[in-house]
Amino acid sequence: MKVTPVKTHKISSQESLFGILDKYIAELPENSVVAVTSKIVSITEGRVVKEEGTDKDELIKQESQYYLPREENPYHVSLTITNNTLIASAGIDESNANGNYVLWPQNPQQSANEIREHLSSKFGIKNLGVIITDSKTTPLRWGVTAIAIAYSGIDPLMDYIGKEDLFGRKFVFEKMSIIDNFASAAAVVMGEGNEQTPIAVITDIPFVKFTDKKPPPDELKISLDEDLYGPILKSVPWNRGNK
Repeated sequence: MKVTPVKTHKISSQESLFGILDKYIAELPENSVVAVTSKIVSITEGRVVKEEGTDKDELIKQESQYYLPREENPYHVSLTITNNTLIASAGIDESNANGNYVLWPQNPQQSANEIREHLSSKFGIKNLGVIITDSKTTPLRWGVTAIAIAYSGIDPLMDYIGKEDLFGRKFVFEKMSIIDNFASAAAVVMGEGNEQTPIAVITDIPFVKFTDKKPPPDELKISLDEDLYGPILKSVPWNRGNK
C-alpha cells in the first residue's frame, strides 16, 4: 500500500472544493482511494462560525445528537455522539481555523459521493474510493488516530465472521474497518499541525472491493444493545442535542 500526501495552500471559505482537488491532484490511477480531511470540506461549504461572540456549548448542543457537559472532563472538552459517532465537541475544531469554529460538513455522505463523481469523471476511471476523515481519541490511550466520517465507492469492511483462523476456530464478530484504517494511514502523512496537507491518495491496494453504490449514511451504525461498549455508554446521563 502506498499513501501519497498532497500539500495545498491555505484553504478559505471563498474557494471551491472541486477547484482545489483539480488544482492539486494531477493524476489518479484506477483502483485508488482519495482521503480528504473533513475540515477543508467544511470550510469550502461555509461551515464556519466566528469564535468571537459564539457560545461553544450552544454550538455543541446544536451539532450533536447527545452530549456531556464540558466541566465533567479534565480537559474541558465535551464528549458527544454526533452522526452516530463518539467524538469530542461534535467534531467542532478550532485548530488551523483562524479565529473560527469549523463544524463538520453538513452532509458528509453527500460530499463523499460528489467528490467521487467529480474525480471519476475528470480522470475517466471507474474504481475510485473517497473517504472524508477526521481525528479521534481512543479511551485509555494518549494520541489521536483517525476515522472516516463518510466514504464512497468502496466496501467499508472486511468481514471475517464465519471464517476460520489459523487453527480452524471460526470468527464470531470480527470485522476489520478498511475505511478507518485508511483514514489513520492517511492521517500519518497529512499530520495534525501546520503541515498544510489535507489530501492523500492511497494506491496499491488489491484487497479493496470497489463499488458503484452510494452507501446509506447509517450502513455502519450499530445499536447500543449490540455495541461492545453499550453498557458503558448507556450508563452515562447524556443530554440530548438538537440533531
